[in-house]
Amino acid sequence: MKEHQSNNITAFILVGFPTHPKLQPLLFTIFLIIYILTVSENVVIIVTIRMNSLLHKPMYYLLCSLSVLEIWYVTVTVPNLLHNILTQNKQINFFACMAQLYIFISLACTECVLLAVMAFDRYVAICIPLHYTDIMSNTCCLCLAVGSWVLGFSIAMFKVILIFRSSFCGSNIINHFFCDISPVLNLACTDVSLAELVDFILGMIVTVVPLSIIVITYLCIIRSILKIPKSAGRKKAFSTCASHLTVVAIFFITTFFIYARPKKISPFDRNKYVSIFYSVLTPLLNPFIYCLRNGEVKESIKKTLSVRLTNRSMLESLYFSAFRTVHQNYKWM
Repeated sequence: MKEHQSNNITAFILVGFPTHPKLQPLLFTIFLIIYILTVSENVVIIVTIRMNSLLHKPMYYLLCSLSVLEIWYVTVTVPNLLHNILTQNKQINFFACMAQLYIFISLACTECVLLAVMAFDRYVAICIPLHYTDIMSNTCCLCLAVGSWVLGFSIAMFKVILIFRSSFCGSNIINHFFCDISPVLNLACTDVSLAELVDFILGMIVTVVPLSIIVITYLCIIRSILKIPKSAGRKKAFSTCASHLTVVAIFFITTFFIYARPKKISPFDRNKYVSIFYSVLTPLLNPFIYCLRNGEVKESIKKTLSVRLTNRSMLESLYFSAFRTVHQNYKWM
């Protein structure tokens, strides 16, 4: 606590994406559209799963949890980025920076664990289908989903506490569009070797362990699928896993590039642009990946939208009918 009291920095400056002033409106529009689309897509998935009883299965409950996570993922970074572009006020309060850092890292850790839980769900469904309903009960599914969030936020807490206790007394310029671990550690003016070591070890644990579980489960899944005699059955089994594997590949490749290494490194611009991919574009792409590869979700979304459009057209018809009736009565009077 004494280290933190020696800070003379009360705010940081987020460099963001410095461009020509004439390009700033275009940059703002692009990120605004991405944010609106990401939130809308994930809300559609959550509502679809909630409204369709056929999707009340562990697999889709976990997908719903992932959609909630993706909404928070973009909300913790993009609105602040939009505000900075719009107002050109790139300052962020020290405590707001630490809060953003904690929430973002927590969500990243949670997604690592949640993707491993989703892989386990597919393993049980394909490798031991007769016991699926017993193992992946609603209670078990809820515990796994909640456990992913609790574990993710707990691991991130250890990371951020050590960073928070570091002393910042020099430059306050962060070469990033949000408060991330590496850019913040680069500004510390005291020894942060312990923070780097703890962050590196926890980062490796929260990425390598879930990824190992995913790899082992999918090796078992592939072995089971190859034993299915009919090609149609094999194709259906592969299709239920393809979307999850795609999301896993995108997420872990970018995560390892940024986080699975000691943190006090030179703040290269390429890290900032890679961060766009996993923090902004991946939440945008995930709903498309799951919907395009999953027939059940696609059909349910079509039904949900058609029901809503039908109800809307019925309400409009009733409204215009009532309007015509009132209009005719008024003319008669």
